[in-house]
Amino acid sequence: MNTVPQRHTPASPAKALTGWRVLVPRGGPWGDGVAATLRAQGAIPVVAPLINFAPTDDLPTLEKALADLAAGAFDWLTVTSATTVDVLFAYRAVIPAHTKVAAVGETTAAALQAVGYRVDLVPERDNSAAGMADQLLALEPEPRDILTLRSEIAKPVLTKRLIDAGHRVRSVVAYRTVGVPVTERIAHDVASGRINAILVTSGSVAEQVHLQFPHVPETTVIAAIGPRTAKDARRAGLGVDVVASTQTVDSLIDAVSQFALPHAEDEFRP
Repeated sequence: MNTVPQRHTPASPAKALTGWRVLVPRGGPWGDGVAATLRAQGAIPVVAPLINFAPTDDLPTLEKALADLAAGAFDWLTVTSATTVDVLFAYRAVIPAHTKVAAVGETTAAALQAVGYRVDLVPERDNSAAGMADQLLALEPEPRDILTLRSEIAKPVLTKRLIDAGHRVRSVVAYRTVGVPVTERIAHDVASGRINAILVTSGSVAEQVHLQFPHVPETTVIAAIGPRTAKDARRAGLGVDVVASTQTVDSLIDAVSQFALPHAEDEFRP
């Protein structure tokens, strides 16, 4: 976990988030679960989805892939984002019992489980497409049929690695990521410092935080769910105060709980 910045002081361990208002950047079952966890820690969650998925430009290809998935055509399904889970849930996609599911990290795994899908594999060390490829290749030395669902902007790292190893891979664009404008009230609450912490769970979320909240007070704790997200956030121009020690919601909330409840100031982040 990153060193606690000097402008924040450590909080007491019991119900450390009592009185906090924490922005949860995604809605749906995942956002509801995060909100419940925050409430258990005494916080007031503010669920404000900053991103959503838009349909792929090639719906017939996606629908055919999901139909083939339901029919049992694949040995593995790889899921590299919680947004892909939203697509699966929206289509009420059926994953047969014999088809194993690989999630890129704990956040994606939690999103799958929240809507009733099982998870067979989460990379143990590197929660990235490359890390998933490493573990899948170690588990499956023989050629398998694999469906990789991805966003329009994702680099084909996983697909290329699997194909190079001899697997039969169908790579399908599942969605396009689009920003969701927040209400004027939430924008004001962020600018005024009434929102005490913002959870950043992906590079796309980081971009929207930077775009929609140009004046975030220095006192507002910005927490990234992992090193990769923190790197993407900084690349997008967003300041990061703390990085979760593991890429899970519990770890992310624990990272925020290391701080004392901040108070609004007149200073703003660049």
